[in-house]
Amino acid sequence: MTSRVRPAIGAALAGALLLTGCATGTADGAAEDDRVIRFATLPVSDDPTAETPVVELAALLEQETGYKVEITDVPNYSAVIEAIRAGHEDLGIMSAFPTAMAVNTGEVDPLVAWTGSDDPVARCVVLADSPLQSLEDITPDHTVAFADPASSSGYFMPVYMLDRAGLTRDEDYEVLFSGGHDRSQLALKNGQADVSCTAAMFTEMAGQGSPYFPFEEGETRVIGESPSMPVSIAVLGNQKMDESKRAALLEALPVVFAPGNKDALGTYGEAIPEDGEPMMEPGPETFQTLVDIAAVAGVDISDLE
Repeated sequence: MTSRVRPAIGAALAGALLLTGCATGTADGAAEDDRVIRFATLPVSDDPTAETPVVELAALLEQETGYKVEITDVPNYSAVIEAIRAGHEDLGIMSAFPTAMAVNTGEVDPLVAWTGSDDPVARCVVLADSPLQSLEDITPDHTVAFADPASSSGYFMPVYMLDRAGLTRDEDYEVLFSGGHDRSQLALKNGQADVSCTAAMFTEMAGQGSPYFPFEEGETRVIGESPSMPVSIAVLGNQKMDESKRAALLEALPVVFAPGNKDALGTYGEAIPEDGEPMMEPGPETFQTLVDIAAVAGVDISDLE
């Protein structure tokens, strides 16, 4: 079987999906359509250099299901959800926050989800000589740098962390959206921010010459850590999907997204825990904590790119 990778951007996605719907109008076309799994993808990693392994993913799914697989690269989470909800795509894979917010709409079904790491998602750091010793020391006179208002590790989790410390955004500290994790560190380094809240993994790169944490060991201190992520990644499905196709996917997805395929799956593989069992068709309660965090951050699915 041959998979097709179909790029889609903005209005072009809507047009392509409309044409897909028109092409299945005959009985023969409908029968053929039932033997195709349509999968919407977009990056799930904070690493801007990581690529989505669409070819490998399609090959693995075809092998396990016996269906032809067509993969559409889409520009944002809203496009994934709308395509699945409308039935133009059968399923999509997304990271924790957009998954939670999509499930919260009640218009898509979580087919499979995996638990997150026990490690903190984000950390707030200061320069080593900063007078700030803890989050509670932050005042309205201090500026906190965040990567982007659509970033899980660079905004949602840090804002929730600060909220739990009794600090309300736009009231108890000044917000600076730097435009990226690397720029948050530069803002801290150059004195434009008193605190940088960033992905925890970047804070472990001290002394490595990485632009995402351009500090030597000992030049910064951690003053706060966010909670861990209850869900790392999930596959969402169309609620009106053919039952035989749904059954095939429920059987195949845990096999495809297994630790043994980690290298082939690239960024997707990195999100799958080595020792965690997949949660099959989890209920909305699985994602409620993430919905609550998003509410504190004041975002909805349309804010997520």
